[in-house]
Amino acid sequence: DADKEGFLRSETSLIQTIGRAARNVNAKVILYADKMTNSLQAAIDETLRRRSIQEAFNKEHGITPRSVDKKINEGIEGEASAHREANAAVGRTDERVYVTQEYINELEKEMMAAADQMEFERAAALRDRIIQLQDSIGKALDEVNVKSYDKKSRRPKRGK
Repeated sequence: DADKEGFLRSETSLIQTIGRAARNVNAKVILYADKMTNSLQAAIDETLRRRSIQEAFNKEHGITPRSVDKKINEGIEGEASAHREANAAVGRTDERVYVTQEYINELEKEMMAAADQMEFERAAALRDRIIQLQDSIGKALDEVNVKSYDKKSRRPKRGK
C-alpha cells in the first residue's frame, strides 16, 4: 500500500522504512503500489541519492559493507558461571557466589537492558528473580530457594 497518501505513507515515513531495511547488507525493499505518488517518487529519489553518496564514500575509503557482528549478551548468571570455571581452572574451587546488593543491582541493569532490547519475557523473568533475591542478601546463591511467583499478587503460589 505504498501508493496511499497520508501520515504513514509520507515521504519521511517511506524514507525511514526504506532506511531500516537498508541496514542489512543484502537488503531489498519492495513497495507495492498501483500508481506512483509524489511521496513515493520523492522517497525513491532521496534513497538513490543517499545510496550514491554512500557508495562513493565506501569506494574512496576502501570500505566493504557488512552486517553488524554483535556479541550475544549472556547475562550476569552466565558471567558468574564463567567466573567459577576460571577459578576451577586455576585450582580455586571453594569460591561460592553470595547474594549481594551489587549482584541485585547487576540483575536490575540486565533487566533494563533486556527491556530496552524489547526482550520483555527475559526482563520479566529477571524482575521475578530480583524480587526473590531481595530477602536473600548475604546467603549463598545456591542455597536460595527459588519460588514460583503469582504475577498479579507478587506472592508465592500456594501448594508448591
